[in-house]
Amino acid sequence: MVPRVLTIATSDSGGGAGIQADLKAFAAAGCHGMSALVALTAQNTTSVTAVNELPPDFIRAQLDAVFSDIGVDAAKTGMLFSRTIIETVAEFLERHPVPLVVDPVLIASSGAQLLQDDAVQILIDRLFPLATVVTPNLPEAETLTGIRGATRRELASRLVDLGAAAALVTGGHGDAVDHLFDGETHVELPVERYDIPATHGAGCTHSATLAALLARGLSLGDAARGASEAASAAVRHGLVEIGAGEGPVDVLNVKGRA
Repeated sequence: MVPRVLTIATSDSGGGAGIQADLKAFAAAGCHGMSALVALTAQNTTSVTAVNELPPDFIRAQLDAVFSDIGVDAAKTGMLFSRTIIETVAEFLERHPVPLVVDPVLIASSGAQLLQDDAVQILIDRLFPLATVVTPNLPEAETLTGIRGATRRELASRLVDLGAAAALVTGGHGDAVDHLFDGETHVELPVERYDIPATHGAGCTHSATLAALLARGLSLGDAARGASEAASAAVRHGLVEIGAGEGPVDVLNVKGRA
């Protein structure tokens, strides 16, 4: 059977990040992608101009529809935006446990705030304990832990202390390395970095690929390596000509097929 992977996240009307990026990454990893939308954004490569939360009952209805008929081999969460959404998603996943990648999306590449201030602690308290792995980038890891200037190793350890089974602190900032800690072993994952102005959706692509590879049965370490490689290649193929801001990553290498 083709692995089935679910993204629980927000729509990006510009197509570069959010569920649009997740579904492309699932397909690139050889999985059937499904989505439960929690919010909608009016968004392009330069800004997020509006956010519209979906009602909790509708979020639950989407999750019920997918789990009851198709089934889920792994899932990821992305931009969840508010306390209400996080609590709705957490309550459902507590009753329907699956391998789960929690991508704690806090800030867009355009600088827009994507998680309300009063929702950060709820994300930690409710979703970290359900996560197979959490995947913040370096600034997100610093915000979540409250520690500035620490190493990725120190941040990953602290994220596990906060309740996650494992933490993968991703790059894009500083040294070209991602750092994985599974509660016992620290592993550094060297990553090719590209100075290309097309990084919109890189974090979503990374976490979605990680979820897809877990659904395919890879170990966490192998899935983390595969996700880092896929996100790096997506930036290398990035569509710099799309939009006036950071162009979208291209996990499918669409331009190479044109």
